[in-house]
Amino acid sequence: MDEALLRSLTPTVLGILVRRGADFAAAEDAVQDALVEALRVWPADPPRDPKGWLVTVAWRRFLDATRADAARRRREDLVDEEPAPGPVPAVDDTLQLYFRCAHPSLTPSSAVALTLRAVGGLTTRQIAHAYLVPEATMAQRISRAKRTVSGVRFDQPGDVATVLRVLYLVFNEGYSGDVDLAAEAVRLTRQLAAAIDHPEVAGLLALMLLHHARRTTRTAPDGSLVPLAEQDRSRWDTTSIAEGVQILQTALARDRLGEFQAQAAIAALHADAPTAEETDWVQIVEWYDELARLTDSPIVRLNRAVAVGEADGPRAGLAALAALNDSLPRHAAVAAYLHERDGDLATAARLYAEAAHKAPNLAERDHLTRQAARLNARRCR
Repeated sequence: MDEALLRSLTPTVLGILVRRGADFAAAEDAVQDALVEALRVWPADPPRDPKGWLVTVAWRRFLDATRADAARRRREDLVDEEPAPGPVPAVDDTLQLYFRCAHPSLTPSSAVALTLRAVGGLTTRQIAHAYLVPEATMAQRISRAKRTVSGVRFDQPGDVATVLRVLYLVFNEGYSGDVDLAAEAVRLTRQLAAAIDHPEVAGLLALMLLHHARRTTRTAPDGSLVPLAEQDRSRWDTTSIAEGVQILQTALARDRLGEFQAQAAIAALHADAPTAEETDWVQIVEWYDELARLTDSPIVRLNRAVAVGEADGPRAGLAALAALNDSLPRHAAVAAYLHERDGDLATAARLYAEAAHKAPNLAERDHLTRQAARLNARRCR
């Protein structure tokens, strides 16, 4: 069973149902039912046309749900529109669905959560982690969003800022999480950049390209994480880096700075350094100051503390870190790194072990555990 194929077909099937008159919440439920049926049936009897099979089954599930409704006349109209068996034309509705999920009736945070769950393919756990909230809280938020748009016709697309936020979170989860969605996020952002002349769209595309250029060097052959300072820079994708820098420079020249442009500028400075030791940390701190002004994000300030530690020394970094809540994700890992650089190996080893316990995925947990073990071994010599 190719679950990646099912995931890739989901937005197209969902878009077909919406275009044929299904409200979004009902269409999503019908598509999910069809996916469950595919997981049950396909291993023994794989269809010749997977997309056509999913459309047909999802539409029938939608009709079954509609028949339970009192609107008989509308039900009969929908029956007449049932797609005929056979191949379904190739139509990419994904970006359109992103805009439709960013519906004016939803708050931006609810629209992002709904899109990530319904179209982006992320789990509630992954979305909750991206938003720094408990999984139960995010489940309630998504349920409320579904109830809000239940029965709404998606003829009022949402704003660009919400769609950009969704694409950014999809890329981040695909880049560092359990589901490979980064390339899909890049593809959709390219589509958006071609359709809309907007500096923050360009900034997000530049940011994605600059991060994606380093992707193959982020893990070792055994799957373990490789920190930025230890990555083989000769293996970075210089074509993507050059494209990202050019897009960023064009966007910055418009003098309409936004958070994605600021993040891309930081990524460009990392990409520009021939070695980790030659990184322009002073300029990176300046860009983090701009980013903090734009976002007031505690995660930005956490990353800024690392940059300050590199630019002005670990004690300056620890002073910047002291102003932040120690419950922030990866706070312990940052503190461990700065304490190690300051020579306090005992505190660093303890904090690395604490960070490993809180790590959001197995690769990060293993990396932090090895860091703690390495320092403990040094202390015992």
